Amino acid sequence: MWGYGDWAMVVASIVLGIFLIGGAWAVTRPQEEVMGHPKGLYMLFFAEMWERFSYYGMRALLTLYLVKHWMYSDGSANLIYGAYTSLVYITPVLGGWLADRYLGQRKAVLFGAVLLTLGHFFMAFEGDGSGYANDPTLNIFWLALALIIVGSGFLKANISVIVGQLYPRTDIRRDSAYTIFYMGINLGAAAGVLIAAYLGETVSWALGFGLAGFGMLLGLIVFIIGKPLLKGKGESPNPAKLKEKVAGINLEWLLYGVGFAGVAVIWFLIQYQSLVGGILLASGIALLAYVLFEAFKLDKEARERVFAMIFLILLMPLFWGLFEQAGGSLNLFTDRHVDKGGIPTTFFQSINPIYIILLGPLFAGLWQWMARKGIEPSTPAKMGLGIAQMGLAFIVMVWGAENFSTTGEAGAIMMPVLFLFIFYLLSTTGELCLSPVGLSAMNRLSVKHMASLMMAAFFFGTAGGNYVAGFMGSLMGEGEGGNMTREGALEAYWSMGLVALVVGVLVCFVSPLVKKLMHLDTLKDEEGDHIAGEAELGEPAAAGTHPAQ
Repeated sequence: MWGYGDWAMVVASIVLGIFLIGGAWAVTRPQEEVMGHPKGLYMLFFAEMWERFSYYGMRALLTLYLVKHWMYSDGSANLIYGAYTSLVYITPVLGGWLADRYLGQRKAVLFGAVLLTLGHFFMAFEGDGSGYANDPTLNIFWLALALIIVGSGFLKANISVIVGQLYPRTDIRRDSAYTIFYMGINLGAAAGVLIAAYLGETVSWALGFGLAGFGMLLGLIVFIIGKPLLKGKGESPNPAKLKEKVAGINLEWLLYGVGFAGVAVIWFLIQYQSLVGGILLASGIALLAYVLFEAFKLDKEARERVFAMIFLILLMPLFWGLFEQAGGSLNLFTDRHVDKGGIPTTFFQSINPIYIILLGPLFAGLWQWMARKGIEPSTPAKMGLGIAQMGLAFIVMVWGAENFSTTGEAGAIMMPVLFLFIFYLLSTTGELCLSPVGLSAMNRLSVKHMASLMMAAFFFGTAGGNYVAGFMGSLMGEGEGGNMTREGALEAYWSMGLVALVVGVLVCFVSPLVKKLMHLDTLKDEEGDHIAGEAELGEPAAAGTHPAQ
């Protein structure tokens, strides 16, 4: 009597168990290294895997939870989703700065993991089911989101930086180490959806969110127990300063207090999503102005490289605004207008990380092979191809919905599930052409003293895209009674696809001009200009973004 969902959850649990047994075997070996890598890598692999398990398990449920449990309209749910995900991508900039300057990466990750564990457990308080207008438990929900946002700020990026610190800069194992770490990210993401989100959707919201919290707790325990495996990496740059008294309190504890104060600020902001959009826009303009101000102090070549980076950063809101429809409006569209064949809606959120696990190494090898043949596309051309594929994903899906849909129960018109798989395939190949390539470009082209600034600008572009995703989803939700209609959604997706396809082609067309601004022929290595974590292939919020010094 089992359905696809039951079998998939069992298979995901078995795969997860196999990796856990293998990880336990690796970290308990008497030797310092296992399979050519320090044991600290495997500890970080599992800590990050559990964090992604909890985050993606919760993310797959969020929009459905807002609509079905808290009874928000489609438009409001999408806007909340966009505000939440945009803040998740902004806070790592601040968390990384505090870690670089004061706390060190290990303590920042530890504090972030504590906040994340609390946040995911608070998500399990679902109230009496009377909706957001009548249930005061909604305040606990806002608190949960705020804890997760700030916790992500302290944990993300910093845990990736520690991976980089386990290896010397010239160590040839760095790329393979980040590939292993990156597999942990996407293993956790897929398992979180197939296990936690499945139980949340089919059994109870509290069970799904609670299991995500339990996964995060396991990640916290792994990180605490595994501290000796880090061999002193990721510690504070100035431990004595952390013990200095400020207003009678140790600086370290004062910084943790700042983190909790940040939770209070985010608790307020997340309830007023339009404020988040305004703050992002104003901050983005100010950051762009500052980047330009700093650029005009540089020599001609370095200045033109900054112009090239700005061009690439301005592509981020468009791509991520479309990509993140997957967790927002497309999640609702899948729930109502796709012939899923008995598969739970949340399961489709696992397709992207599974595709990344399968295709990530293939793309890494493809770029190297093309480079050896002298036919590798330039960075802007790759990013243009990524945007074009994102547009094509929507166009193919709408074409399939318009020409191959069938009539289901109660006369509902249902799109074949095949076109959803094609959508995720094209959006994933687009992501692999754009995201790791963009991260690499920020590092390669930045002068040393602007490295963190340019990566912060990259994060702002990504965060802006997440908010744009929610905003576009909210516009689609202005249909009948505040809910998205099938026709309205398909019309919007078609327009999004055409715009992205045209922009992607235009970017490819102007890529030679942008490449010329990059002055690749005169780039050279400088001592100390590498960013810890630069080699990671993973999702935008996962990359190391701060100079090791």
